[in-house]
Amino acid sequence: MVSLDQHRHKKALGQHFLHERGVVDRIIRSLALRPGERVVEIGPGAGALTFPLLEAHGDLSVIEFDRDLIEPLRAAGATRGKLHIVHADVLTVDLTALAAGTPFRLVGNLPYNISSPILFHVLDHATAVIDMHFMLQKEVVDRMAAAPGGKDYGRLSVMLQAYCEVIPLFVVPPGAFRPPPKVDSAVVRMKPLPADSIAIADRAGFAALVKQAFAQRRKTLRNTLSGRASPAQMEAVGIDPGARAETLSVEQFIALANHLHSTP
Repeated sequence: MVSLDQHRHKKALGQHFLHERGVVDRIIRSLALRPGERVVEIGPGAGALTFPLLEAHGDLSVIEFDRDLIEPLRAAGATRGKLHIVHADVLTVDLTALAAGTPFRLVGNLPYNISSPILFHVLDHATAVIDMHFMLQKEVVDRMAAAPGGKDYGRLSVMLQAYCEVIPLFVVPPGAFRPPPKVDSAVVRMKPLPADSIAIADRAGFAALVKQAFAQRRKTLRNTLSGRASPAQMEAVGIDPGARAETLSVEQFIALANHLHSTP
């Protein structure tokens, strides 16, 4: 069995292992864990965040895809607390079933190559999650939290902000990882909005509308939404068909999606 220290990162899995203890401590302080809370980490890797979390909280579940890390993680965690390992691709994990009626807190240094699919997967199980603290590329966090009107504002911004409060916390330089990535990273907090405050009548329809609107972001909505929303339907909810998708607020996208749902 190869030890965690000897494990070589796998580029195909987007692995960049955090090693800077100061960053780890800052993440744990941001979590402000309370006794009895369930915590799940996505992609523990070599355990830089896993073991300090386990020692601080005493009980931790992790979801790890790399089979070469399973036994080393299990062995290293045995003396530190209760470590529960789910060996799976997180995109295949039913997080709602994992919660089993008790919502948990999610944390993780997400693989760069599948960070957006993971975020959308978590959205599908938002009722099972109290909050999320994720490490991602800074440019992704910038897009997640962007306001309408800027170049960073797009599909990811609208979809996440429709369901969550997105709060960037701090930037992490490349040197905090092995191997160092070529870009800065950042830690972000996401808090799912109360279910009764999300006024989206048809989630699939809303997602399809947002995706189509940003498919050709340099074109006007009259063109990008052709076949899905007519100029009259846009004007009915106060949207200028001559505007571009990046100028619309999250609330405007929701209003248009709901209008289309109620007047097929």
